[in-house]
Amino acid sequence: MSYNFDQVIDRRASDSGKWNYFDPDVLPMWVADMDFTAPPAVIDALQQRVAHGVFGYGSDAKSLRTVLVARMAQLYAWEIAAEDIVFLPGLVCGLNVVSAAVGAPGDGVLINTPVYGPFLSAPVNQGRVVQHTVLPYSVAGQRLRYEMDLDATAAAVQPNTQLFLLCNPHNPVGRAFTRAELLGLAELCERHDLVICSDEIHCDLLLDGTQHIPIAALDPAIAARTVTLMAPSKSFNIPGLGASFAIVQNKELRQRVEKAAAGIVPHTNILGMVAMEAAYRHGAAWLDELLAYLTANRDFAVSYITEHLPALRCTVPEATYLLWVDCNALNVEGSPSAHLLKEARLAVNDGAWFGEGGAGFVRLNFGCPRATLLRGLELLRQAAG
Repeated sequence: MSYNFDQVIDRRASDSGKWNYFDPDVLPMWVADMDFTAPPAVIDALQQRVAHGVFGYGSDAKSLRTVLVARMAQLYAWEIAAEDIVFLPGLVCGLNVVSAAVGAPGDGVLINTPVYGPFLSAPVNQGRVVQHTVLPYSVAGQRLRYEMDLDATAAAVQPNTQLFLLCNPHNPVGRAFTRAELLGLAELCERHDLVICSDEIHCDLLLDGTQHIPIAALDPAIAARTVTLMAPSKSFNIPGLGASFAIVQNKELRQRVEKAAAGIVPHTNILGMVAMEAAYRHGAAWLDELLAYLTANRDFAVSYITEHLPALRCTVPEATYLLWVDCNALNVEGSPSAHLLKEARLAVNDGAWFGEGGAGFVRLNFGCPRATLLRGLELLRQAAG
């Protein structure tokens, strides 16, 4: 490997929210950022921009728009125009903006749970009503696999439902949904005249040859009712730089999104825009090696749980660096995340934060050096008794 993902970096000396939230004796494997340095090309581009010394207001990033248009065509055969892109300071901001842009206060926003917590809070922040179904899963030994249940999702649509929030690749269950699943969901949304907001922020974190399919790339009619949210933040480990984007090919829908953001959402960070362009232009080799490392980490974690923690079950993520672990068999008092923190000084995300279907689960971040992952798994084993 050209890049050293085994290097353990002291992040407590930085302003890391992940590493400084808990006491120093706690191993944090919760917040979804990785413990690796960003690609050298990104660091070099930032250093050059900082050396310029002037940090005034930015202008429209025409060269970055060109890069994004080319990227969608190259990766997905998806033809978009430069004006279809709306820059935003973050994914959570995007979820809130789209929730505000679609429908009116009191209207419904449909989601599948368990899912990333802001899917539950963003609609409420904008005066909407959350409607949901629970993703079902199958069990094979200690392995869990989640599937879309389109019948249950259709049954959950109400007369006031206006928007469907999709997470693909899925956080926390690690699915990269198939073309058939996405076509079925798109047909459902078309039948009920729902706008789709698709969080695809993990779209580059594809393990073991998995393919990502943007739902809007399936068909122009689907694209016309879809807002796609993407960012380099997870893939290239630059979430703190605050730069993401939406692709909205329907002009009227795009204007509604821009109106909802106007006067409230700040301009995207100029250093974040520099980092985004450098990552997408020059980060491919780094990303390829990262994905190989993350795939090996996933396999290591799943094998460790299978061999040493027979009471636990987990997903085998197709994408993301997030492992979803069923700890219900531990029968601990309170939540399993609280138990792990108390008994093993291991910080993971509590499954209940991801909505119905998450209680008794934890989310563990394996985007870290192998030595850190091993330490975390040993702490999990210790707490599981």
